[in-house]
Amino acid sequence: MTQLAIIGGTGLTALEGLEITHKQVLPTPYGEASSPIIHGVYAGKKIIFLPRHGARHNIPPHKINYRANIWTLKELGVEAVIAVAAVGGIHPDMQATDLVIPHQLIDYTYGREHTFFADDLAHVTHIDFTEPYCEQLRQQLLIASNTLTTKVHHQGVYGATQGPRLESTAEINRMERDGCDIVGMTGMPEAALARELNLCYACCSVIVNPAAGRGLKEITMADIEANLSLGIVNVRALLTAFLNQFNT
Repeated sequence: MTQLAIIGGTGLTALEGLEITHKQVLPTPYGEASSPIIHGVYAGKKIIFLPRHGARHNIPPHKINYRANIWTLKELGVEAVIAVAAVGGIHPDMQATDLVIPHQLIDYTYGREHTFFADDLAHVTHIDFTEPYCEQLRQQLLIASNTLTTKVHHQGVYGATQGPRLESTAEINRMERDGCDIVGMTGMPEAALARELNLCYACCSVIVNPAAGRGLKEITMADIEANLSLGIVNVRALLTAFLNQFNT
């Protein structure tokens, strides 16, 4: 039986429909996790839920304690993680409220605590990050998506930026040239830390706005929130379909 965790991003600080059984706080060598860990039942399956921005959505992307979050999940016996993230669409086919299950990423972040292998090492440790997402978990999400009417893109390159500001048009143009399809602020170092602790990690991205220069008007929080409200409904539908087939 595989223990599954869902990391909630913007718009998913609380998982509607989750029957909470208890909450738990674990001390970590890296400080506090974003919030108490929530244990519960969702779609008939036992899961663990962690809102990465905090229960009040008050932790910006560059201030999230990614190491404490991932270490805590590992300590609780989690083996598989679905990370939900709100993103901007760069590729013209990737429109607001669509879901993307990325297969690759490019890291543009800086200054974040990005590894467990930094201090007091017996030897230098490297991880293979050729394929940054767990393909087995990705495929399970894609199989689940076949039962939905929601548009789900089966692959995409996630560009992780520093935030909390949105990007300039020139930055998005560069990211497009680099091969990025979507842009978000929390994809790294979360994915790499999960790999360091041998967690099977996949991302479910929900597009909430066209990236800078890709829309007909400026990006407003009102538009993002409206698209996020609709997109999170699609995320919940995918998670439910996934859990109906997942062995927990």
